[in-house]
Amino acid sequence: MTTSQTSTRPDGADPDRATTEGGNRQVGGFWRSIPGFGRPTIRFVHRWAMALLVSNVGIVATGGAVRVTGSGLGCPTWPRCTDDSFVPHGELGIHGAIEFGNRMLTWVLIIIAIAAWIAVLRYAGSARRDKWLVTLIALGIPFQGVIGGITVLTDLNPWVVALHFILSMILVSAATVLVFRMRPYPTPAEPAPADTDTPGMATRRLGVYLAWLLYAVTWVTIYLGTVVTGSGPHAGDADAPRNGLDPDNATQLHADAVFVLVGLGLAALIYARVFARPQQRSALVFVGLLVLQGVIGFVQFFTDLPVALVIAHMFGSALLLIGATWQVLVARATDQPHVDAA
Repeated sequence: MTTSQTSTRPDGADPDRATTEGGNRQVGGFWRSIPGFGRPTIRFVHRWAMALLVSNVGIVATGGAVRVTGSGLGCPTWPRCTDDSFVPHGELGIHGAIEFGNRMLTWVLIIIAIAAWIAVLRYAGSARRDKWLVTLIALGIPFQGVIGGITVLTDLNPWVVALHFILSMILVSAATVLVFRMRPYPTPAEPAPADTDTPGMATRRLGVYLAWLLYAVTWVTIYLGTVVTGSGPHAGDADAPRNGLDPDNATQLHADAVFVLVGLGLAALIYARVFARPQQRSALVFVGLLVLQGVIGFVQFFTDLPVALVIAHMFGSALLLIGATWQVLVARATDQPHVDAA
C-alpha cells in the first residue's frame, strides 16, 4: 500500500509543498466552519467594512467623552491603569472607570478590524489595494492605541492629544474608502466621451478638483478644531497643560476655515445640480452635515462649551469627514467611465 502511494507521486514532486497544501486545506476548512467567512460574499464583506467604520466613529465620540468629563488621566499611567494594576481601583472614582472603559473599547475595535481584515482577504473579488487598505487600517488601530498611551504619559500634552484625534480621523476616512470599494450596489458607469478634450471630460475633472479641495479644507477645519480644543477648558484633566494660544483667536481662525468650507460645499452642490452629476445626493448630504455641525459649533461657543454639545461636535466632525471622503470617491469614480460609480 505504501509502495503504491509512493509510485503514484509525480517525479520531482516536493513533499514539503504537499504538506503545505494540506495545511492550507486545514486552514480553509477552519474558516469554512465560521458562518460567512468560508466564501465571503460582497454583502458580507460590506457589513464588516461598515462595522469597522461605525466602530471607528464611535471611539471618536467616546474619546471625546473622556476628554470633556476630565477623565483623560483617570488611569494615570499606561499601559497599566495604575503602577501596580491594569484595572482601576475605587480611589480613581468615575474618571478611572470612564478612561478604563474607553481603553477596553479599543480591544472591541481590534476584534472588528481583524474580522474585517479576514473577510476582505478571503473575498474572491478583493483587489490588491483593498487588501492593503484593510491591512493598514487593522495595523493603524493598535498604533493609535499606543499614541493614546503616549498622551497619558505626557500628561495630556495638547499637541499629542491633537495627533491622537487626527489619527482617529485618518482611520475614519480610510474605513470610508473601504466601505465605498466594498459596496454591493454600484450604479452603471457613464459612457466615455469620444474625445478626452471635450467639455464633458473637462466638467468631470472640475468635479474631481472641487471634491479634492473640499476634502483638503475639511482636514484643515478639523485640525484647527483640535487647536481650539487645546486652548480651551476641555483639556481632559483639570491640571492638563493647554497649548498657550488665545482661545478667541483660535476660535476665529477655525470659524474662518468653516466659512471657506461652507462656500466650497455650496459650490460642490451647485456644480452637481447644474451639470446633473452623480454626486448630487452626496453633495446635499455634506452641506446638510456642514450646516448642522456649524450650528452645534456656534451654540457651544456661546453657551460656554456644554459637555453634550462638545461630544456632538466631535461626532459631527467624523460624519463630516465621511461626507468629504465620499465626495472624492464618487467624483473620481465618475471621472473614470470604466469604473462603476455610486
